[in-house]
Amino acid sequence: MELVIFVGFLILLFLTGLPVAFALGIAGLVSMFLMWGNAIPLGVVAQRVLYGVNSFVLLAIPLFLLTGKLMNAGGITQRIFRFARMLVGHWSGGLGQVNILASMIFAGMSGLATADTAGLGIVELKAMREAGYDDEFSCAITGASATVGPIIPPSVPLVVYGILASASIGRLLIGGIIPGILVGAALMIMTAFYGRKYPRDKKPPMGELLKAFKEALAPGLTPFILILGMLSGIFTATEAAAIAATYAFVLSFFVYRELSLRELWRILRETAVETATITFIIACATFYGWVLIRGRAPIVLAEAMTSISTSPLVVLLLLNLFLLAIGCFMETIAAISILVPVLVPLITKVGIDPVHFGLVMVLNLMIGLLTPPFGMSLFILSRVSGLSPLRIARASLPFLVPILVVLALITVFPSLVTFLPNLAFGAK
Repeated sequence: MELVIFVGFLILLFLTGLPVAFALGIAGLVSMFLMWGNAIPLGVVAQRVLYGVNSFVLLAIPLFLLTGKLMNAGGITQRIFRFARMLVGHWSGGLGQVNILASMIFAGMSGLATADTAGLGIVELKAMREAGYDDEFSCAITGASATVGPIIPPSVPLVVYGILASASIGRLLIGGIIPGILVGAALMIMTAFYGRKYPRDKKPPMGELLKAFKEALAPGLTPFILILGMLSGIFTATEAAAIAATYAFVLSFFVYRELSLRELWRILRETAVETATITFIIACATFYGWVLIRGRAPIVLAEAMTSISTSPLVVLLLLNLFLLAIGCFMETIAAISILVPVLVPLITKVGIDPVHFGLVMVLNLMIGLLTPPFGMSLFILSRVSGLSPLRIARASLPFLVPILVVLALITVFPSLVTFLPNLAFGAK
């Protein structure tokens, strides 16, 4: 009963509009004092907060953020979009197909859906408006395709999950390849049917296609370099992030020469601020999670869940429903930071692979980016397009169907996630 009150208090703080990190810190302190009084010194609080961010792997977060911003500012995004347009712009669904393919390529270089929506999304929406597409369709497909970003490696949410769950970052990132491709393919099939009434480009001459391919070749190699490097063990996920950021900088500043020193300084400032926000959330969430664990929350949850069923599939289906609801109300990194310490003991108890659950969890929370009332992608697209978030949410409903289908597939068939990691690193 106490735990229900403490979790309810956290939700109440969220509803007041208090920043996520402060809400977590306050809820953790209040819960700690109510449960144990002065038995735990305040020095332990500082220790747990610092422990939450004392990880080498966390360096991947600012580096992946920096990579996405460098690509947006350095002309890489436009080259990716041009190549995707030449390749699939003449398919049924036209620029909708281009939107999805460009997001899949972009996903291999940047680890956040919001980076895709805010960066590549601006280029995509402008092109679709000029071609005569209505804003509802354009925003819906842009938001839906951006969900691929944190599934295909690299992925900031998967890095955070791996740190908190003590799971292999390499396995998590490689495990996202097949689900990411499936989400992209499912969205393309839906777009082919749903977007038949929209204009499409003429099939380009081979010369133009080859020219666009040459322009996009250098940035397009990034995901292959990262994936092959991690598969072969040449570098870790954190080192892969550093390589991606360096590569994006070299292309933007020295090769394409579209990145100025003034722009670079702005990007570095933005990256520092966003990194500080994310790590502050992780630090406070680690402390709050520690309080919940000491309060036996994982044990209580595991007992409640296993009293319903001990079947891994049934538990996963119940957790899917829970995570879909959470995704509507909570920011992705905050949700992962709070829930992972509580849910991982449960899933390991019933025999669910933490790598498999990590992909299921992140895909659930990505769907939340397109659902009211707090879907982050809805607000970004609203700011760019001028449409209300509710109109964008309504237009996005058909495109949530293929994502939900893929979610069901990876829930029921864990090998869709674990096959490549087991092939690369050996079966656990």
